[in-house]
Amino acid sequence: MLNKLLLPVTFLALLFLASCSNAPAGDKATEEASDAMAKFTSDSEFKDAHEKPAAINFQGKGEMMEFRTPDGGMAKAYAVKQNPRTTKYLFVIHEWWGLNDQIKQEADRLFDSLGNVTVMALDLYDGQVTDNPDEAGKIMNAVKPERCEAIIKGALAVAGKDGEVATIGWCFGGGWSLRSSILAEGRGAGCVMYYGMPVEKVEELAPLNAPILGLFAKKDGWINEPVINKFEQLCKATGEHLEVHWFDADHAFANPSSPRYNEAAAQEANKLALAFLREKLK
Repeated sequence: MLNKLLLPVTFLALLFLASCSNAPAGDKATEEASDAMAKFTSDSEFKDAHEKPAAINFQGKGEMMEFRTPDGGMAKAYAVKQNPRTTKYLFVIHEWWGLNDQIKQEADRLFDSLGNVTVMALDLYDGQVTDNPDEAGKIMNAVKPERCEAIIKGALAVAGKDGEVATIGWCFGGGWSLRSSILAEGRGAGCVMYYGMPVEKVEELAPLNAPILGLFAKKDGWINEPVINKFEQLCKATGEHLEVHWFDADHAFANPSSPRYNEAAAQEANKLALAFLREKLK
């Protein structure tokens, strides 16, 4: 922890200059990234990059569960549990569509692939699900970060003080995968973020104790190289481990229900994600 507090002057200077400079022309990423990707909901091109997902025939092996949250409410997750209980957990964070069948299907697949791990696909939308891009934008724009944090903290309470928690998410969920691992602090085992908006501030990232695997798309007009280059500088400044891979694909390339699905890129990214998670949750 002491090493993380002794931030290298060179990297801090770079971060200061980056934060004071204007975004380059044509860069769709805005200067602040305080609430994942909600700021993009007013961008018609971003909305058009999220076509209506195809319906899937899903019959899950898990079940919906409820748990208390520290704000006095209740939250839900689609859970695939190990029996007997394990201390190893994977939190799965949905895209801007909400906790739909495609994400539940991913939770099942990850459960089958990882061994002795309980998988919880968290519902950060409190039951709201849509396949309409306009509606998805409205829901994501209305998300309150404090409520999402309460849901994640409630899930961490389910995992328990002895829990080892890894996270994975896509798009909206990619950013919240990172934030979930930050909230996990010492219980964090590893974070996989697919084309999600990272945090931008030292104080936001500093509590993180888990390595990050970032999987990004070269054709993504929003979570692009300037955004991730800046995040790499932040990780170096705070002593965090970040491994980045770029794929010759578009935003949402890993979602098989999306017209932008790129099978070759998705399979390659999946191999990297599974290897990373197996290592961190072994």
